[in-house]
Amino acid sequence: MAFNYDQYLRVDKMPTLWCWGCGDGVILKAVIRAIEKMQWDMDKVCVVSGIGCSGRFSSYINCNTVHTTHGRTVAYATGIKLTRPDAHVIVVAGDGDGLAIGGNHTIHGCRRNIDLNFILINNFIYGLTNSQISPTTPQGMWCVSAQNGNIDPTFDACKLAIGAGASFVARETMLDPKKLEKVLVKGFSHKGFSFFDIMSNCHINLGRKNKMANAMENLAWIDSITTPLKKWEALSPEEQMNKFPTGVLREVEQAEYCDLYDMVIEAAQGKRAKITQDDFAKKI
Repeated sequence: MAFNYDQYLRVDKMPTLWCWGCGDGVILKAVIRAIEKMQWDMDKVCVVSGIGCSGRFSSYINCNTVHTTHGRTVAYATGIKLTRPDAHVIVVAGDGDGLAIGGNHTIHGCRRNIDLNFILINNFIYGLTNSQISPTTPQGMWCVSAQNGNIDPTFDACKLAIGAGASFVARETMLDPKKLEKVLVKGFSHKGFSFFDIMSNCHINLGRKNKMANAMENLAWIDSITTPLKKWEALSPEEQMNKFPTGVLREVEQAEYCDLYDMVIEAAQGKRAKITQDDFAKKI
């Protein structure tokens, strides 16, 4: 029996405004299937998106949605989660939205380990605004804001999330939707900040301007720069530099921010002692 996506979509908004062949639609379908596997009540699901092509995510999924200002997805989502800790909050942002103007909020979401599911749709470019470099644009690529080749070092989004303290960090591409779905389910099941670096294609504003004439060539390039974690670990240090590992890169149990905030409320109400360093001594 075919999967019924209509119950999860705002069908009156179809077809989407994404370009033909864009990976965003594949990611949307994987998220929907992961929500189905989690058996979440859609009335308790909230999708928060920002500005850019990924920002349209909240327009198409039929649940509580917030389309926020540029770079502020995690800030809005944090407020929602603290107010409604029972809600399943999914944040969707692009590499520019989530790592450039919104990079500060992303770092502190990771640091706090608040129970959010952060999906970074990483297409290596500011796609919606016609090809400016983003923090993940590979060095040497042509962009309208770097017409002689990008010289900025490239961010490894997962290393940033791990360094900032996210308790679940994973990377996948949209090339294998089933594998992506499984990783999303694993992250959605995790209590804490779940960070997903999902590599996707922008064959219109990145690919065809960098000698990738169509979507398939852009996808082949993504496939060439990624490899499963176990295979990556077997590579030499020199070979590892040219590949991004995929799969679950970090999964640990840490105190979750909403639970800690409940302790603050209880202390303010005189139901427990004030929080001190001793409360965290075992976790430092």
